[in-house]
Amino acid sequence: MKDIKDIEKELGLIKRGTVEIISEEELQEKLQFAYTRKKPLKIKAGFDPSAPDLHLGHTVLLRKLKLFQELGHIVYFLIGDFTARIGDPSGRSTTRRPLSKEEVEKNVLTYEQQIFKILERKRTKIVYNSSWCEKMKFEDILDLASRYTVARLLERDDFLKRYKENKPITLLEFFYPLIQGYDSVVLEADVEMGGTDQKFNLLVGRELMRDYGKSPQVIITLPLLEGTDGKEKMSKSLDNYIGINESPKDMFGKIMSIPDEIMPRYYELLTDLPLDSLKNMHPREAKFNLAKEIVSQYYGKEKAEESAREFDRVFRMREIPQKMEVYRLPPEELKDNKIWIVKLMRLLNFASSNAEARRLISQGGVTINGERVTNPDLEIEVINPLVIKAGKLKFARVLPAQNKS
Repeated sequence: MKDIKDIEKELGLIKRGTVEIISEEELQEKLQFAYTRKKPLKIKAGFDPSAPDLHLGHTVLLRKLKLFQELGHIVYFLIGDFTARIGDPSGRSTTRRPLSKEEVEKNVLTYEQQIFKILERKRTKIVYNSSWCEKMKFEDILDLASRYTVARLLERDDFLKRYKENKPITLLEFFYPLIQGYDSVVLEADVEMGGTDQKFNLLVGRELMRDYGKSPQVIITLPLLEGTDGKEKMSKSLDNYIGINESPKDMFGKIMSIPDEIMPRYYELLTDLPLDSLKNMHPREAKFNLAKEIVSQYYGKEKAEESAREFDRVFRMREIPQKMEVYRLPPEELKDNKIWIVKLMRLLNFASSNAEARRLISQGGVTINGERVTNPDLEIEVINPLVIKAGKLKFARVLPAQNKS
């Protein structure tokens, strides 16, 4: 059996990078009880499949789940396929559009492949809240609704703000925290974790468990990781994300683009590297070290070193990448062997619209064979291979159209 010093050491590991534990004393008791009875704790975390891809912001939570697994506990990775059809109102100023069952199922398909880049399969149980929510009778719903008051729900900041501004709040949205809390009742969770924006939902679960006569879960909140802009929460919709399925090269390059001031956050939340090591490193060296560490977590040290060498070649030595996409222009896209540069940006998927392409070119973000181009009306002659660079990370080799035989 572990003694109190072992428990305190484990608590220290758990507390790294957390915002709040409610309560730390209860967590210590649960850990001690688990070791005494040789029964692992149930660690719950819920994910709504609102998008198919996970990014480094999600891994803040996944890494903490992995730590609990390393300490001998079982992770219940709850996919909220039922609650996703309601839409999480956390942090919302308007009603979120519910997802269809088909959208949810499509997004769920990619989750397992991604989460096991971090979590251990043998200590992970994947559960879907539709498996019990869809079986609930109307009287069960009424019983659940009777256990929480509207006044308590309106204590939630986003609900209260919308109420004061006379913005609509549907009864369906009120059910979201109730159902998330009921998930904890069903699973009899010992610990539930989530971002700081989930605190209200986690507390509802804690209170409902007590109301249903079960031992209330400990809740652990974790910070929301800033994206590559260094300001907003990492999000695909804001295009400031680093996906865990991105190529090693792209992942490395995006990490190198983060502002220096948020590096300590990335070190603390995304690695196990000692924070003291930052004091003795130049910011660029520290960021380089960070990028190698994170890429190695998902692709291994060899790919991390390869990405580091390639980054050095391209950005420090100002050389072009050894490997890049090759695009041969279709003859019908050319007129007198020329193509409008904006059209070329679209064909290469370097811009999603003409306006975005024009803006990128006008701001000096495009080079052709190393020469910067700033005229968005330029017609480019393509009779020899060209190397096109857009922004810091996108390269393509453009080949002339093949002669028709």
